[in-house]
Amino acid sequence: MIKRQAASRLQELLDGFPAVALLGPRQAGKTTLAQALADKLAGQAVYLDLELDSDRAKLSDPELYLAAHENQLVILDEIHRAPGIFQTLRSLIDRRRRKGARARQFLVLGSASIELLQQTAESLAGRIAYLELTPFTAVEIAKRGRKAVDRLWVRGGFPDSFLAAGDWASMEWRLAFIQTYLERDIPSLGPRVPAETLHRFWQMLAHEQGQLLNAARLAASLGVSGQTVGRYLDILVDLLLARRLRPWTPNLEKRLVRSPKVYVRDSGIVHALLGIPTQEQLLGHPVVGPSWEGFVVENLLWAAGSGTGAWFYRTSAGAEIDLLLELGAKVLWAVEVKRSLGSPQPSKGFHMACEDVKAARRFVVYPGQDRYRIDPATEVMSLSAMIEEVGKPGAARRRSP
Repeated sequence: MIKRQAASRLQELLDGFPAVALLGPRQAGKTTLAQALADKLAGQAVYLDLELDSDRAKLSDPELYLAAHENQLVILDEIHRAPGIFQTLRSLIDRRRRKGARARQFLVLGSASIELLQQTAESLAGRIAYLELTPFTAVEIAKRGRKAVDRLWVRGGFPDSFLAAGDWASMEWRLAFIQTYLERDIPSLGPRVPAETLHRFWQMLAHEQGQLLNAARLAASLGVSGQTVGRYLDILVDLLLARRLRPWTPNLEKRLVRSPKVYVRDSGIVHALLGIPTQEQLLGHPVVGPSWEGFVVENLLWAAGSGTGAWFYRTSAGAEIDLLLELGAKVLWAVEVKRSLGSPQPSKGFHMACEDVKAARRFVVYPGQDRYRIDPATEVMSLSAMIEEVGKPGAARRRSP
């Protein structure tokens, strides 16, 4: 399954920029998408996998090799294997600009976000656009029916996990994915962290899915410093495996929570870390509510687009909004996530918080399919309906990162 929307957006960016960075965790489908593009372009593209010694050897003199492919799109997969190449890309782009070439020169693929952004920020500023490729999302799966969306929640969106023959095969794939990241991928990207310690930290985040970050408690459990916990979290965030959701804090008159909420981004990885292979077991586990919340948050942020402001809101008085989206100029939408099918009533604290932030619209997202209002200001709807609402033209300003 190739992500059609991502393919279309990638084509748009390539037509507008000389270089595009396709970012995303491993196994999200970046290479599949890039190779499909190379096949479509036939002889007009060349693909290099920089994890292969033979392909890295071709870049021993990068200027000479890339100049020989001036009229082709050069795709560089696992770009972190050649960190020194960005200055060469800049020189070649500027040289070609003087000849009139403006777009579709280089596509680079990376499994980390901040690392790649730091490498390109100075070298390719104004010359590169960024596109994050996520695992499968609910909007891509919704046409298969509600059971498919439930399977997506349980197994997560990584293609090999979602498409596995059964729940146990999916679980085995995710466990292998986690182990590979810990033992191979993270060390190859530079961070020197004991695999067992980082695994325990990752599990702790899964147990505390969607909770406020308490670095001191995590540090005490791991036997490390709070600063070290921050470094571990930075690693998982940079690798697009965890999300740090910041609190909305412009109201200085309120006693606001200042710590971020932390999510393991893929729900299937949450369940694998906690040893939950099936939906039946998940529904009886204490993480079911936080897992559903994280699943909703990830899907809505994908639908809203990269230019959308996103926070949560919480005060010491009990006012709380699970997800606060800024769609348009200072237009705030408040979202409460409920796992209950029967009566998904928002809390009193949600209404208090909406008054605090002057939310333009209020929503409750729940697992059911009906859509209705519970009061003149608050609407209850399914995740699929909320994704459509957030993704409507004009709802959000979609900007390149």
